[in-house]
Amino acid sequence: MQLKGKKILILVETFYNEFEFWYPYYRLKEAGVQVTVVGSGSANTYKSKAGLPVTVDTTAEKITVADYDGVVIPGGYAPDHMRRYPAMVGMVKGFAEAGKLVAAICHAGWMLVSADIIRGRTVTSYFSIKDDLVNAGGNWVDKEVVVDGSLVTSRTPDDLPAFMRAIIGVLGNPNVA
Repeated sequence: MQLKGKKILILVETFYNEFEFWYPYYRLKEAGVQVTVVGSGSANTYKSKAGLPVTVDTTAEKITVADYDGVVIPGGYAPDHMRRYPAMVGMVKGFAEAGKLVAAICHAGWMLVSADIIRGRTVTSYFSIKDDLVNAGGNWVDKEVVVDGSLVTSRTPDDLPAFMRAIIGVLGNPNVA
């Protein structure tokens, strides 16, 4: 329970990657974090690429960044749907501007691009969106996890153990807002 009292959002939309959602969800709960599932508002329940449902606790419009310690963005095709909703994009940008944890894995880099928060930052992602991140001003590297201040990025479900160690490390660091 090393992170008791911390509050984290996990974003979800249609076609989310079930591993990249559920692994962080339960790992954060195991560490004592209060996890809130946030959707775009287009539905109350979303299905993963494999058809696994998840019901949201709230929507992006109802979130106040100051009330939370960070946000985790799973990949799959969900980030392409998430970035169509200004409230979701604005929320991610708000966390970055506040110096709070923003964690993105796989295709979740698309949300970072839309939020315009990677210019000059070192990041990683699934290889197929490398060009998107580079064109948005990011310094893309091929590593299982990259920590650049309070921004944590990772490539694929195989990298989830390193991704979660990095997230827990950032959340446990008193120097991160």
